Amino acid sequence: MYKFVLKRILDFLISMMGLLILSPLILLITILLFTANRGNPFFFQLRPGRDQKIFKIVKFRTMTNQKDNEGNLLPDDQRLTKIGKLVRKTSLDEIPQLFNVLKGDMSLIGPRPLLIEYLPLYSQFQNRRHEIRPGITGWAQVNGRNTLSWNKKFEYDVWYVDHLSFILDIKIILMTVKKVFISEGISAEGKATMDVFRGNNV
Repeated sequence: MYKFVLKRILDFLISMMGLLILSPLILLITILLFTANRGNPFFFQLRPGRDQKIFKIVKFRTMTNQKDNEGNLLPDDQRLTKIGKLVRKTSLDEIPQLFNVLKGDMSLIGPRPLLIEYLPLYSQFQNRRHEIRPGITGWAQVNGRNTLSWNKKFEYDVWYVDHLSFILDIKIILMTVKKVFISEGISAEGKATMDVFRGNNV
């Protein structure tokens, strides 16, 4: 009952209330990032959702599009602005995804939606992460986030699919709040973003 009905109802109600309550903060961050990025404060990208259905995710843009003399993007850590670093560290870059939750593309809790190009690289077991809606936060995020290996992340994702419950979601929310306050697991040591998934044979 919770997995197929109540979870979606709660997602809709909580995301709507969250957007209303956080609207002043969203406006402030939008203005700051627009200035820092010298343009668009939002980041849009196609991601696979439930049953691999493709949707457009929205986040705050924390990096500029600065390029070198040859037209190649600079390394992530060089494109990360000061305000962008703060927004990422406090996980505020995830707030716009409440719009995705409101639309039904995502849930508040679930496996994080990854890149489309990863789809053919998953094993049958790993692909089970798409049996439910992806989430803003999830079991992998509260158990290490970007410091985990890819295999471990997928193990946590599938474990969540098999054990999804109201009590578990409450636990994940509480653990997420704690992680945000102590800024734990934002990235692996010495890296601004997580490594690219190259498949199970690499």
